[in-house]
Amino acid sequence: MKKDIIAFTRGVPPSVSFPTEALITCAEDVIHADGKNILQYGSGAGYHPLCDHIAGQYSINASRVLVGQGSLQLLDHLCRVTLKNGDRVFLEQPTYDRTITLFRRAGAELVGFGLRDGQIDIDRVENALKIGPAPRFFYVIPDFQNPTGTTMALEIRKKLIDLSQQYGFFIIEDGPYRHLRYAGEQVPSLFALSPDHVIHMSSYSKLISPGLRTGYMILNNVLAEDVIRFATDTYISPSMFDQALVLSFLNMGLLDDHISHLKGIFYPRLMALLSALNGSLPELGTWTRPQGGYYVGFFANRTISPAMVARAAEFGLALSDGSGFFINENHKFLRLPFCAMPEKKIVEGITRLQKFLSSV
Repeated sequence: MKKDIIAFTRGVPPSVSFPTEALITCAEDVIHADGKNILQYGSGAGYHPLCDHIAGQYSINASRVLVGQGSLQLLDHLCRVTLKNGDRVFLEQPTYDRTITLFRRAGAELVGFGLRDGQIDIDRVENALKIGPAPRFFYVIPDFQNPTGTTMALEIRKKLIDLSQQYGFFIIEDGPYRHLRYAGEQVPSLFALSPDHVIHMSSYSKLISPGLRTGYMILNNVLAEDVIRFATDTYISPSMFDQALVLSFLNMGLLDDHISHLKGIFYPRLMALLSALNGSLPELGTWTRPQGGYYVGFFANRTISPAMVARAAEFGLALSDGSGFFINENHKFLRLPFCAMPEKKIVEGITRLQKFLSSV
């Protein structure tokens, strides 16, 4: 009998994590309370009451907040508004593959800085800045990074901010996993450390539901005006209904308890993955040990080409081609998402991974 495929591919939450009944209540409430507005076209900046709510959380003016169809789309808007062919963008390596695509689509010259023990080689960054030219943006995922799961140390955050001030570039801080810390101490966000030099983006996809497609970005006032204008010209307005639904969920005080619920699901899955790796793969590679988020990064001792990744199906596995997370190809990396699978399936998946890696 053919094995069912165990997929270490997309970072998606399991359906068991969705607050379905609460969202049904929220949907009824928002339609009754503001149906004439949320069922109509709205502002390109997003649902104003949600913009106000987010602004209050960050102690900023609401004119700096954009809410759209996921934070990735807002990043695409920002790229199209600000980047010209040949503009430099600095990135961690590895990093989120979709953002590499967006920056390349905008014509940016990408410069990658490898993570060493989960940290950017900040001395190499400084040397690159001294040589020049400086980038327009430095895109980072400082909390439970996609795809490695690592967290940027406070001293690296402070040094990166110092460099952004000295050389005049913006840091783009992507923070969708920040609230999903399962162990350890919280580190201040880059935005909290320097709200004038950091563009902060985040999403409710990982906290409530990806299907709501509600993400946000915080910019300075000039950039915000330009991106709002572009967004309006692109889709007139995002979904007011989805954003009102999110705001109702927040206003009902449901988010904190729901995050605790998510941690109760995800943390045992992370521990099961790390335990299985310790038991099955110590001779085949090294891996990160995240304190939160969705992913563990695995660095194999041997090359895993795209053709070999395709062969993983013979072992009952689906894997992402790890080279996609690098500007320049790297055929020794695998991203292991753990949130979507129960513990027993994770353990079985690592058993299959051990057999696959031993065969390549």
